[in-house]
Formats: sequence, C-alpha cells, structure tokens
Amino acid sequence: MLRIVNRVLIGLTGLVLFGTGLAAVVAALDLPDRWGVGMPSGWSWRAPEDVLLTHTDRTQWRDESWWWPVVIGGLALLVLLCLWWLLAQLRRRRLTEILVDSGDGVGALLRGRAMEDVLAAEAEALPGIDRARVTLIGRRNQPRVRIGLLLAPQASPDQVVHRLRTEAVHHARVSAGLAALPTEARLRPAKHSPERVS
Repeated sequence: MLRIVNRVLIGLTGLVLFGTGLAAVVAALDLPDRWGVGMPSGWSWRAPEDVLLTHTDRTQWRDESWWWPVVIGGLALLVLLCLWWLLAQLRRRRLTEILVDSGDGVGALLRGRAMEDVLAAEAEALPGIDRARVTLIGRRNQPRVRIGLLLAPQASPDQVVHRLRTEAVHHARVSAGLAALPTEARLRPAKHSPERVS
C-alpha cells in the first residue's frame, strides 16, 4: 500500500512541477505571441513580464469570512498528511513476530529476530557463503524473507541458491510450521585482493 502511495505522490508531484515549468518556459519565451496561439481568457501568464498570480488574484478572497479558516484548515491537513507519509517511511518494516500454528487451535508466537538469527547462521554454514543478512517482512501469518548473501570468491551462485532454498529456507519453513516461505536472495561477491604470481 505504501509503495503505491509513494508512486502516486511522486507521479503527481512530477506532473505538477513539469506543468509549472513548461508554463514558465512558454511565458518567458513569449511563445504564444510568436506562434500566434491564443491563450484561454482566464490565463494570467501571457508574456515574459507577467506573473503567475496577479495582485488581484492573490487578494480577491481575503475579505470573505470563510477564506482564512479554509486556508488554515487546508494547510493543517497538508501538514498532517506529510507527517503521516514521513512516519510511514520511517516505520520499521521488519517483522517482529511470526504466528506459528501449534496444531491445537491456539497458536504460538515466534520472535522474528530469533528466526532471522537461526536462518542467517544456517545460511553462513553453507559452503560458498561468507556472510548472510536476513530480514523478515510481510504479515505474521504470511512472512517473507529477504536474504543478502556475501559470496566467497570460489562460490557457484546457482549451487548456493539451490542449497539455500533446499536446506536453510526449507528448515526454517518446516520448523515454523508454514505452508510457504517466499524468499528473495540478493547475492554479492566478496572483494578480495589480487594474488601474486611469481
């Protein structure tokens, strides 16, 4: 959901900025007059010396009783929406606990950090993996795993991924009693200094 909100907000902001910039360029270069194109009757930005909002446009509603409450309310709403969006960006996305089906209808909670540590330790024990960072995301009853792997210089990526899936991830899924444990692995080679040949 947050990803969709981010894309919509960035898209709308980009469109507004692009439209405003395009209007500024058109007015600054006096393109409507050069091309003989008539602008709409309410358009105030017609020539390079014109401004976007005239003095009359800026002050026409000031004497109305509803003007200031609407301005203050709109700005307050905008500030609250911006704060919500900022807090949503900063919110931790790591899953803190997993709901494990214990078979008796009650269920149990497994600490997410414990499962991350065990999965990382088992992944690092596999040949070809120097270091593993595991993060649980998703929902308590449908967790997903993100694993960042630092591969040893001699590692074969296809074998590493196969053993990771069939051993470490499989063991974590079975031990937590999950029907599925979708996993995203990001592989990165370890940097090593060149060897000297004499």
